[in-house]
Amino acid sequence: MKRLNIETAVGLFLILGFLCFAYLSVKLGGIELWGENRYSVEARFNSVSGLKEGALVEIGGVRVGKVASVTLDPEEYEAVVRLAIDRDVKLQDDSIASIRTAGIIGDRYVNITPGGSEEYIEPGGEITETESAINLEELVSKYIFEKK
Repeated sequence: MKRLNIETAVGLFLILGFLCFAYLSVKLGGIELWGENRYSVEARFNSVSGLKEGALVEIGGVRVGKVASVTLDPEEYEAVVRLAIDRDVKLQDDSIASIRTAGIIGDRYVNITPGGSEEYIEPGGEITETESAINLEELVSKYIFEKK
């Protein structure tokens, strides 16, 4: 009888451990099991150098979404960035999306500066005002090799 209780306790402990491991795997992997609570918005940039899928989208330093995809428009040769924005965040149609760097050599992320309009971007809409990524190497080379 005592052996049965110990085996049951060990079995429950193992099941609980596997459930915790599965939960951590899903959370750290960023997987949405019951559908995403986000809507999609596009933004077009001349350059998205260093921006990766899964990068943060922030407003005022607060995470409000993530970068869903980065593709190239073959006709305009512009980078098309699809943003997955949290449903409870509404973006004005005159908002500005810019690509920033976290720290001096950190990861790239999209910063959204809210506008003042009373109209909002619909799901599947587009942010028309954008600021491309600053290429630090290009700026340094212009400064060093600029002839006076």
